[in-house]
Amino acid sequence: MDLLLGDVETTALIPVAIKASETLRKNARVKDDVAVEMIKTLQIDTKPFDKFMSHEGVIARTVMIDRIVKDFVEKNPDAVIVNMGAGFDNRFSRVDNGSIVWFDLDLADSIALRKKVFAERSRVFMISGNITENSWCATVKSKIENKKVLFLAEGLFMYLTMEEISKVLAVLKANFSNGTLLAEMNNPLMVKNQKLHDTVKNTNAVFKSGTWSAKEIADLCDGFSVVDERSINEVMSKCSFRGWLFATLLPKMNDRLATFVW
Repeated sequence: MDLLLGDVETTALIPVAIKASETLRKNARVKDDVAVEMIKTLQIDTKPFDKFMSHEGVIARTVMIDRIVKDFVEKNPDAVIVNMGAGFDNRFSRVDNGSIVWFDLDLADSIALRKKVFAERSRVFMISGNITENSWCATVKSKIENKKVLFLAEGLFMYLTMEEISKVLAVLKANFSNGTLLAEMNNPLMVKNQKLHDTVKNTNAVFKSGTWSAKEIADLCDGFSVVDERSINEVMSKCSFRGWLFATLLPKMNDRLATFVW
């Protein structure tokens, strides 16, 4: 199977490699059998993509996002969830309650490969589109009716400029009268020192933006407000001594998760 992916899309291999490695551990914190099979099938060299700090960060954010999504689904059992920049993420299998409708959205090359990796599943739709444009929205809107909708932006905004993020928010507001957005954010120091990142430096991808506060994102589009913001350190610091040490010495350096509504 040929991996015809762009620079940013290639970063989707980082969480795949990490989740596959974690799944095979004795006391795995995250289980993703699709990631394991994908690594085996594609014979991917995981060494450039599975380094300690990235491993702990990806697992921590996965645990946190899973919890947030499960909570949203518990409160809204017939919710529609749109996984923007889905890559090879398999979150649906961990949070499905038997009723939600799920969209995995990404650029055409990623979706083409994703369709080779993932079998068709009921209530799951894979759609290609640019998140800064309106073209994909009609497909999602056709499934919403009066249901609550949650948009996920995991490992995405740091590869967009602030102008591009502003366009994403504008697309969401213009096409959906209300909604919830859960987004991962990094900070300006990570952008400045990205050559030191233990895994992204092994790709050709570039961090294009960083913020110190979720409010900087909300202020990009009228009507957006911040409901919650928390550091991935919350989980990462509890998982290992090195994770605790990183969180203690560099508390603001790790990524954060923020929930927005409009």
